[in-house]
Amino acid sequence: MGEIVQFISKSERERARLIREARAIYDSIFPPADSVSVQVDKAPVGLPFGRQLVSLSDGE
Repeated sequence: MGEIVQFISKSERERARLIREARAIYDSIFPPADSVSVQVDKAPVGLPFGRQLVSLSDGE
């Protein structure tokens, strides 16, 4: 009954499509933070120093 119909130009639809496509490409290269935290939890504990990983653990 009180439905509002809004005209969206072809250029605006194309702009929105390009933004969605760019976001998908960006997310495939740089995953969102929630999936990165899973990978970080599995990473070895230490600090990179030159080409070696310096361990931060006490007795290992």
